[in-house]
Amino acid sequence: MTITIPTPPLFSFQECLWFLDRNYDDCLHVVTPNSVLKAIELEGEMILFEVKQIKDDLQVEVLQGTLTNAKLLSDYIKYWFDLDRDLVPFYNALAQDQELAFMSTKYHGLRLMGIENLFETLGWTIIGQQINLKFAYTLKRSLVEHWGKQLTHQGQTYYVFPEPTTIAALKVEMLRALKFTTRKAQYLIGVAQLFAQNRLSKSSLLALPDEEKILAELLKIRGIGKWTAHYAMMKCLRTANNIPYGDTGLYTVLNN
Repeated sequence: MTITIPTPPLFSFQECLWFLDRNYDDCLHVVTPNSVLKAIELEGEMILFEVKQIKDDLQVEVLQGTLTNAKLLSDYIKYWFDLDRDLVPFYNALAQDQELAFMSTKYHGLRLMGIENLFETLGWTIIGQQINLKFAYTLKRSLVEHWGKQLTHQGQTYYVFPEPTTIAALKVEMLRALKFTTRKAQYLIGVAQLFAQNRLSKSSLLALPDEEKILAELLKIRGIGKWTAHYAMMKCLRTANNIPYGDTGLYTVLNN
């Protein structure tokens, strides 16, 4: 099955591929020079798909699995690549800022690549706390390869992030064996248990009346600080007024 998705103005597929790659060993997708391959689970079915750009459209080809609802996959792609967002106001705002105006040229067409799964988003931010990205991706791969669902296509294995119920049942020592710190393991298992017990969900957070309430709810969770909460609100919940609070890399770029 092949799905065609029109692309909006101010969109660059190559810039998005660069962001997805950046020479880091991400275990949840495979980037080629002109496409990206990814596995997800839809309605209980593992699906492997490949995304390419053909003229002004994204072409999504299902390589493995039975897709019964094409709209679900189309909506997932639109969310992942942030295709429904109008970037014109943002570009206009960049043009008014002398220090940031370069971004509209240097990163022209780059979109805010999303993470649809809230547990995956929070899990990834907990994994990445206070360590460099290279080691963070190593920990993520170890976690995913041990407990994530998988499928194989043409000799390549594709993974999805583990389900909360799976991680909730782990012992701290099992994550320590993968080089997680004790505290990081406790945080990850604790968040998984909240999801598994239906005490935390994406829908419940989005049902809150404003961003301040969402932030306050996230900050109640052990292991979730302002950086993690704002990252999740930006990348998964798609609330408008968030950047990774206190991000040292961001401060370094803006101050140089």
